Amino acid sequence: MSETLRQLVDRDLAAIEQRDADAALACFATDGELIDPHYPHARMRGHAQIRYGLDWVFSGMQSMSFRVDGFHLSEDGVAAVAETTSRHVQTGGRVLEFRQVFVVDTADGLITRMESFLPYGPNGIGGFFLRLGTGSYRRRHPFPKD
Repeated sequence: MSETLRQLVDRDLAAIEQRDADAALACFATDGELIDPHYPHARMRGHAQIRYGLDWVFSGMQSMSFRVDGFHLSEDGVAAVAETTSRHVQTGGRVLEFRQVFVVDTADGLITRMESFLPYGPNGIGGFFLRLGTGSYRRRHPFPKD
């Protein structure tokens, strides 16, 4: 029996929680796209760029957790929306809890696009430090080309 889209999304989120970039990448098509405003480069296409983003997020987190609160499948079964409560602990111990929605498109059993939507913008002092941290990271770590 083939894997359902829900199982694929659960497997990808579990791989991220386990800090296993290889397992997370195995869920994506080779030219798949990960879009997340938290990352130094919000739009990552292909395994090299997605790994770059995952390496960055793993370097700053002690732990990451995603609880799927709602899962909505398209009529054709190749796209879905996963509503999550995300709870992450940064390396310094700061706990981040927020709602997050992932829109997922697939083809041939692999993720072709996974885009994160948040109920807020990275504003205020938190946004300042996010921009400062991601800018510094981008300068020290060149983004892979396609």
